[in-house]
Amino acid sequence: MTKRGHEAIADALAKSSGAGFIPFLSAGDPDEETSFQLLTQLATFSSVIEVGIPYSDPLADGPVIQEGSLRALKQGMTFQKALQLIARVRQVTDVPIVVFTYANPVVSFGAKALADACAKAGADGVIVPDLPHEEADELRQALTARGIALIPLVSLTSGDRIETIARAASGFIYCVSSLGVTGERKGFSHDLRAFVERVRKSSSVPVAVGFGVSQPEQVRELSAYTDGIVVGSALVKRCAAIADAKQKGDAAALREQNELIAFAKSLAAIAGGEKARDPHA
Repeated sequence: MTKRGHEAIADALAKSSGAGFIPFLSAGDPDEETSFQLLTQLATFSSVIEVGIPYSDPLADGPVIQEGSLRALKQGMTFQKALQLIARVRQVTDVPIVVFTYANPVVSFGAKALADACAKAGADGVIVPDLPHEEADELRQALTARGIALIPLVSLTSGDRIETIARAASGFIYCVSSLGVTGERKGFSHDLRAFVERVRKSSSVPVAVGFGVSQPEQVRELSAYTDGIVVGSALVKRCAAIADAKQKGDAAALREQNELIAFAKSLAAIAGGEKARDPHA
C-alpha cells in the first residue's frame, strides 16, 4: 500500500540517491490546463512537488512568484479550484504533494476544514510561511489527525527557536537559504551549511533548502549536504515565457513548456547524483 501524508514525504526524500528535487509552481499558472500538464510532468522525476495557492498578498513571495500568482488569479484560479487541480494531479501520480499557502486563507477556511479539504484532494503536506510556530497548534493538530505534515520554515535568523521548531517538524524542515523573499540569487550565505547541520541535529525528518535556488552549480552545492532542494522562481519565470508564447500559437507555447521541463529535469539529475561524491557528506 502506498504511503501518504508525512510518511510519504519523509520516505521520498530519504530514499533519494542524493538530495530530493522539490519543484514549486503556482496552481493555475499560466492557466489551469497547462498547470496540470506541468505538475504531472514534473512528478515523473521529482521527489516531492510543491503547489502554491495563488494569493493576492503573498508576504514570502518575490516578484516572479507574485506575477505567477496574478496570472493564475486572472485565469480564475481560487483556493477551491487549486485543491481540485491537486486532486486531478493526485489521480495520475503517487508523488507527495505539498500545498503552499498563507495564514489568512487558513483562518478564513478554518483549520479543520482546511485539513479535511487537503486530505480529500490527496495532499501530503502544508506549508504556511507566515504562520508562527507558536500559533500553529490548531492547524498542526488538525493536519496531524489526518496524517498530513505541517512543514515548518526556519531561517538563519530563527535563533534559539530553531531547535524547538525542528523537533516539532513532520515531513521535512524547510530551511530558508537567505534573508528576504523568494527569488533567484547569485549565492548563499557562508553560514548556510552550518545552519543546515544545526537544524539536522535537532530533528528526525529530512532537511530541505529553498529560496533563491536557480542555477545548476547551486543545486550541486546544496546536494552535498541537504536532503531536498526547492526550486521555485526559476521555474515560475518560465511559466511567464509560456504565457507570452501562447500569444504566438500552440507550437511556441509547447516549446517553452518543454524547455521548462527539460531545465527542471536537469536540476533534478544534479540534485540526485552528486551527494555521494562530496568528501564532506
